[in-house]
Amino acid sequence: MPNPDICRGRTVVHQLHAHLVFVTKYRRGVMNDEMPTRCEEVMRKVCEDFDAELKEFNGEADHVHLLVHYPPRIALASLVSSLKGVSSRRLRAEFTGRVNRATTHGRFWSPSYFAGSCGGAPLQVVKDYIAQQKRPD
Repeated sequence: MPNPDICRGRTVVHQLHAHLVFVTKYRRGVMNDEMPTRCEEVMRKVCEDFDAELKEFNGEADHVHLLVHYPPRIALASLVSSLKGVSSRRLRAEFTGRVNRATTHGRFWSPSYFAGSCGGAPLQVVKDYIAQQKRPD
């Protein structure tokens, strides 16, 4: 049975996953019980618009974690920009009483984020595999 995470395009076969972490502005614990659910819905739609897939989502009062499967034609920074921008606008509009604009200065997320590649073989296994390749004589 083929691996569903391996996608094929006309000129590429890929399996790209990124672990993303977004922290709220000033690391304020503004998320309540409803906000992560709405945030996940918004971010899932943004991913679909990019032909990406939100595989996992969870978070706490001051940050969220995402596992995203995305195609190689997408610049990860562009996807992150849209995820943060769209979710910030929606959450600030829908939870105005919860998100005090004065304390976040019109921003929901911190400008920085964490992005880690994941999936596939451990890094050392890949390094060893490449090192063992035979160079032409």
